[in-house]
This record gives sequence, C-alpha cells and structure tokens, in this order.
Amino acid sequence: MWNARLKKIYFWLFKPEMGSRSYIVRVAVLAVLALVFFGFLCKPMILNGGSMEPNYHSGTLNFCWTPTYWFREPQRGDIAVLRYAGSRILLLKRILALPGDTVEFRDGYFYLNGEKQEEPYVKLKRAKWNLKPRRVSEGHYYVVGDNRSMPIYQHKFGEIRQERLEGALLL
Repeated sequence: MWNARLKKIYFWLFKPEMGSRSYIVRVAVLAVLALVFFGFLCKPMILNGGSMEPNYHSGTLNFCWTPTYWFREPQRGDIAVLRYAGSRILLLKRILALPGDTVEFRDGYFYLNGEKQEEPYVKLKRAKWNLKPRRVSEGHYYVVGDNRSMPIYQHKFGEIRQERLEGALLL
C-alpha cells in the first residue's frame, strides 16, 4: 500500500510531462523542498581558513547538518559548526570540553581536568600555546581548531554558548 503511494508521488515529482501545467507545479514543489533542505537542514559551506588543517582544507565544500544537536547533546571530539557573528559567518571547530570541565594549554598540549590529552587529529607541529586553567561555564562548550601550528593569538577559540552551535559537519 505505502509502496504504491510512494511510487505515485515519485512519478508525479520526477516524471512530469513537459509543457503541462502540472510540470510547473512540480518544479515549484521541488524548488521549495530544495530551498528548505539546503537553507535550514543541510547548509552548504565553503571552508575559508586553515584552523582545521590538515584534516579539513580551505576552499572545500562541506555541509552543516543542523539537526545534529536537536536530539543529543554535543560531545567531546565533535566537529561543530558554530555561528561566529550573526548568522552568515560560520566557523568549523572541534569541541574539546563540556560544561564544568577545566581546560588548560601547556607548551602546546591540551589538558582536560588536569590530565594531558592524546589528540591524534593534531598532526602539524604544535606552537608553544600556554593558557592558565579555566573552568567551562554552564551552557558553554570549549572549542579549538585542529591546526595548532600558528601562534595562539592568531587562533579563534575558546568558550562558546550552546545557542551558537549551528550543527555538525556532515561527513
């Protein structure tokens, strides 16, 4: 029963007769569906910058899957897309710490709750980042890019509010 209904919908949408009035309606329906899908659920984005090198390269097309955090909380290690300023500028960062965690950088190495973390995704030579221990506030997450070869002052990182999380990178 469902199979027959789905087949009818498929043929109505994708096998239209050219020149008919229903063809224009079908194209309009598909355009609206594409607009909703790519405008709100699966946002296309072109990476610009080297903060996630060498794992994610500048100039590549990726997609942000916005429903990721609708049904689950962000987790350590997630590649998150976050709104930096307004809704047009998005950043790609890795979530390293959750609310209540204590974070620190010593000589380029990341410490979580006082323990040095193994970070296999950091593949480039580490700069000598030093940052005193700080506690991540409730409702916030600590994010950093994978490229730690540049000086700490050239990097955008730190605590972000949960509301700024746009979604996760669609792999």
